[in-house]
Amino acid sequence: MKRESKKSSYGSMERWLITYADMITLLLIFFIVMYSLSQVDIKKFRMLAESLSKAMGGGGVILENLGPSVVPGISGTQVETPQDVADKAEMENIRQELLQQIQKQGLAARVSAISEERGIVLSFQEEVLFKLGSAELTPRAREIIAAVAPVLLKTPNYIRVEGHTDNLPIHTERYPSNWELSTARATAVVQELIHTANFPPQRLSAVGYGEYRPRVPNDSEAHRQMNRRVDLVILRSKYKGAEPESLPPAPRD
Repeated sequence: MKRESKKSSYGSMERWLITYADMITLLLIFFIVMYSLSQVDIKKFRMLAESLSKAMGGGGVILENLGPSVVPGISGTQVETPQDVADKAEMENIRQELLQQIQKQGLAARVSAISEERGIVLSFQEEVLFKLGSAELTPRAREIIAAVAPVLLKTPNYIRVEGHTDNLPIHTERYPSNWELSTARATAVVQELIHTANFPPQRLSAVGYGEYRPRVPNDSEAHRQMNRRVDLVILRSKYKGAEPESLPPAPRD
């Protein structure tokens, strides 16, 4: 009986040791996994996400918002890369140079250069470039565009020229609606940049928004005057992938 009791005691101790060893092993694995997660390279992860998105036919970045994380140092918000920081600094330098040109031309009250998420917006009120209801640049407008063009040429970024009007309807033989007028004004600025400043055409685009992107409500003449404008948008580098790529020139026979 004593021998059986001693064997039973040894068996119970062995089972306890096995359970304890299993627990220690699981804890070790847990801490190894947690350590591995803390060493995730966010930049490499985002590059992988972009590659997967393109492979599946997408043009943007998947997993843009990763959600909250339990691992310290990793959050769901987009992490700025050194390239993003450098791009912001370059854009701010361009904005400051544009502001200097605006001051030199005495246009601080009618021209602005502001920073937005999409890029730097150089905004001209209508009377700076055009006569009311016209899409023909004035001689003064050509001087102003010639003054800011060298600053715009310093950046390799795409530039979108946007035409805007107020909500007063126009119906002429040349401009049946505000759509045509706003688009014609944007195109006129693009053509001036190309022909006068030798601006690379592939970096430019013209867009007409008509009356449908007002800056302020069209409830007074002063507000309508603010909405009649042409915006030159220097797009941030991160939006380059959203722009259509130009095809290589076809070989000549």
